[in-house]
Amino acid sequence: KDKVAPKNLVIPPKKPKLSKAERRALQEAQRAAKGVVQKDSTKTAKNVKKPDSGKANNNSSNKTADNATRQSANSKKENQNVGKVLGLFEHLPKYKGAELFSGRVSLNTDAKLKLHPAVTELGYKYANGTIRGANTRCRAMLEVFKTVIRDYQTPKDGKNQHQLSLDLDHEVKTIFQYWTTHCRTHSVSMGNAMTFLKSVIASLPRDINMEEAKELLCEQIDAYNHERIHLAGQAIAEHALRKIQNGDVLLVYVYNEAVLNILINAQRSGKQFRVILVDSRPLMEGREMLDKLLAAVSGNIECTYILLNSLSYVMKDVTKVFLGAAALMSNGSVLSRVGTAGIALMAHACKVPVLVCCETYKISARVQLESITYNEMGDPKQLEVLPFDDEGKKGKENLTLLNLLYDLTPAEFVTGIITEMGILPPSSVAVLLREMNP
Repeated sequence: KDKVAPKNLVIPPKKPKLSKAERRALQEAQRAAKGVVQKDSTKTAKNVKKPDSGKANNNSSNKTADNATRQSANSKKENQNVGKVLGLFEHLPKYKGAELFSGRVSLNTDAKLKLHPAVTELGYKYANGTIRGANTRCRAMLEVFKTVIRDYQTPKDGKNQHQLSLDLDHEVKTIFQYWTTHCRTHSVSMGNAMTFLKSVIASLPRDINMEEAKELLCEQIDAYNHERIHLAGQAIAEHALRKIQNGDVLLVYVYNEAVLNILINAQRSGKQFRVILVDSRPLMEGREMLDKLLAAVSGNIECTYILLNSLSYVMKDVTKVFLGAAALMSNGSVLSRVGTAGIALMAHACKVPVLVCCETYKISARVQLESITYNEMGDPKQLEVLPFDDEGKKGKENLTLLNLLYDLTPAEFVTGIITEMGILPPSSVAVLLREMNP
């Protein structure tokens, strides 16, 4: 049966279909009307007079207020200039030290978050750069986890012993998230070590005693630190020794623990070679590398110290390039200190072999093709060499400082990757990752 429409129902008439030319004319008319409205609102805003402020009782108070206003305005402009980031890097987490060290933000922002004193102390060192480097940061993290585990007490709320692993897992996650959120973004090495620790906690027996569980976890942490970091560095040094010949000129970049061990081991093995150490602003980590190298070998290695902008003048004398890595991607690309990609590119152009030294615990399953998607921001004020004068401060308002900490070296610029498993081509990183995590 046909449905009968209600009596009170009003059906609007269908709108006539407009042609393409008519629709275009209608859109232009709407744009013109919108432009007129915006112009009228702008004129109205300009004509509005600001209310007069009340007069002060004396001139001195007016000058004091004006000076305070100028100082606050200047400080706001400086903070805005520091916080300015190029649009291409807006997705990266901003440098946290600017607010942390000025006292505007506390390390422990959550009153309900009860953290061990060692956790906040290490977080402060992460933020101010006292502890820097993938291996050093990871070791410090594991030591703090050992301290937290030893001092851990079961909450007095009637929980059973078999819930110990759940409590420890929650505690470890909270600490790790605190470091990442409030102090500094975690490295790939820290993330892999964190994954290992969580797997060890999850595999604890349900009927284990608390003291036995603490002892077992501390032993596992020590074993990870010894095998995956310390012994791995020694194995890398032994593998790299086969590639160093008498009379070689080795080029290294800034500070890297694995590269330092290679040079020391080669000198103690009787190899005769020369080292060119390349450094770069603003961290100037090469100075630490040079001091430790000369102290370890008692000055028996001929070293040349240059800055990155002099690289093209010395590359013709280099026979091999040894570089460190902060992380190794599954596609063979290398994430390392900013400037590494430029050195690898120039060495590739000069047909000089590039060997990257990297422990396997730094391998990431992520694939990365450039340095923009994933990176880390450093302190932008480190790029200011000299303070601005009065004329320079005017131009400083339009200056954006960008201090990236890492860059990505494509796999085609890398000759070989030295790990504790041996020397392998970049194309075999995915195979190694699959074998390590079946």
